[in-house]
Amino acid sequence: MQRIHATIAVSAFALLAMTLTTATPARAQTEIQWWHAMSGANNETVENLAKEFNATQTEFKVVPVYKGTYPETLNAGIAAFRARQPPHIIQVFDVGTGVMMGARSAIKPVADVLKEAGQNFDKSNYLSGIVSYYSAADGTMLSFPFNSSSPILYYNKASFRKAGLDPEAPPKTWPETFEAAKKIKASGQSCGMTTTWPTWIHLENFSAWNNLPYATGENGLTTLTPELKINSPLNIRHFQTLAELQKDGTFQYGGRTSEAKSKFLSGECAMMPESSGGIGDMVKAGMDFGTGNLPYYPEATGAPQNTIPGGASLWVFAGKPAADYKGVAQFFTFLSTTEVQSRLHQVSGYLPATMAAYEATKKSGFYEKNPGREIPIQQMMGKAPTENSKGVRLVNMPQVRDIQNEEIEALLNGKQDAKTALDNAVRRSNAAILEAAKAYQ
Repeated sequence: MQRIHATIAVSAFALLAMTLTTATPARAQTEIQWWHAMSGANNETVENLAKEFNATQTEFKVVPVYKGTYPETLNAGIAAFRARQPPHIIQVFDVGTGVMMGARSAIKPVADVLKEAGQNFDKSNYLSGIVSYYSAADGTMLSFPFNSSSPILYYNKASFRKAGLDPEAPPKTWPETFEAAKKIKASGQSCGMTTTWPTWIHLENFSAWNNLPYATGENGLTTLTPELKINSPLNIRHFQTLAELQKDGTFQYGGRTSEAKSKFLSGECAMMPESSGGIGDMVKAGMDFGTGNLPYYPEATGAPQNTIPGGASLWVFAGKPAADYKGVAQFFTFLSTTEVQSRLHQVSGYLPATMAAYEATKKSGFYEKNPGREIPIQQMMGKAPTENSKGVRLVNMPQVRDIQNEEIEALLNGKQDAKTALDNAVRRSNAAILEAAKAYQ
């Protein structure tokens, strides 16, 4: 979810999508290049997965290559694409999904890769909320869900006790959350709540969870030029409340990405919507914390609906020999096995990609021993996705997020009200989308 020069990505893919003619020379063992953005312990996980797969057969060798942060990895893929030497597989973060979908002829849908290689593929075996996000309007699964997460609510149980709140009963709605934050502030704590990822949580997932449209054309799924709808009365009410709570520190803004996590880990702020993938940091810190569903507004029709994933997925470049895709398909089938998916889910905190891995983890008693780990899964698959909750696909999503963050910050700094902020975000974003879409037309 880091920032990226999206217009470069858009133009590079759009101009070259029809000219890719890469070929790989035949060899005894075919190498499958996998470019990724996983560092630290996650890099070790990637390396181990490749080693495990390579040990299962001798025809193919998956070669993982770390390419830096998510934006750096995507830019590296663009450069390689322009040079007609792209990898077979590239890990792309969630906000790059619209960029990849817009360059449809530059990629080969994962569903096609698996089916053409004769691998058993049934998308109903995968978690519906994740599959819908990485699928085209016709339902074709375009990329392989690798590390998906969902926003949930974390809270400090000690702070709840001090404020006279039930430490085993997190607030369920946004009005309840705001009231709890006020009580915590009144109890003497400097901050009632903060949040990570304001745009991902309070605009994209806010819309999906409350079953509100984020944009026209099924949030950009069916058109390159959707118009944003994030300035609805409920959106305005939500952000105006945050701005009012910001005035006395009941709510404290922490930054555009995950910077606010430090406010929660230090005990400064008592509540925080954050990615489910961040649960390891809470455990490592030794906090007495609890988790709850992402809050919603009870008056929103259909709420709570379903959340949409963050994280990243694996995309396959087009233009490779059929024999290479056989290896890619075998690798994805390996990654889909229940044993692998269960292990990845339990170790990382990311969601399992398959229903079988979820059921196996549940049967093992893992969720009983690790409260909170099942919440993001239940949020995503509790209801079938609607036109409002399949995800957001914009050809320049990173740029649009930057625009939105600028307007939100101006709001929280007291320079404008919520209606002005969201109206500006819609106007500026729509103009940027139209400009970016020209590269595809």
